[in-house]
Amino acid sequence: MIPSHNESGVLPPFLGNNPAAQAAMAPYRVSLLEVVSRFGTTPERIKILSGFIAYRDELRKVGFLNGFQWLDGSFVENVEVTQCRPPADIDIVTFSYRPEQYKDEGQWVGLIESRPDLFDPEVARDKFHCDAYFVDLSLGMPGYLIDQTKYWFGLFSHQRVSSVWKGMLEIPLTNDDSDVAALLSA
Repeated sequence: MIPSHNESGVLPPFLGNNPAAQAAMAPYRVSLLEVVSRFGTTPERIKILSGFIAYRDELRKVGFLNGFQWLDGSFVENVEVTQCRPPADIDIVTFSYRPEQYKDEGQWVGLIESRPDLFDPEVARDKFHCDAYFVDLSLGMPGYLIDQTKYWFGLFSHQRVSSVWKGMLEIPLTNDDSDVAALLSA
């Protein structure tokens, strides 16, 4: 379940009264259907969600089927009330393993270079309304994963302007989104 926004207009960083209770901390594991049901409330948000679903579909077409995504930014905040504007995009970090056909470093670099819409945040923002980043879980380098997780959790758990501590969402990458896409287009 996605918690309500707090008085700052952001998702709370934890639920309850104990910020040390690991099970009650963000990121909150939810489904894409919950995200669409909660945040698909305006034409601007529906446009962003449609782009996000198209982005996820393109990732699956390439073979990214095992992983998850952290969702953050003004899209999961109550910016219509706190900043009197709609969100411009959705911030995403995809944590996933390389598809089998891209295990070879040369093939992997070729994929990254041939698909800027998936790996270049500016291109992804223009095409899908996603400020999208990628963390490769295939590297088998614990130090890299710790550094990436530390960076993205630190960045996503605080509002850039105010430094307010806030929560984020996590959804699995493996789901088929066709039912949710149909819901948005209805």
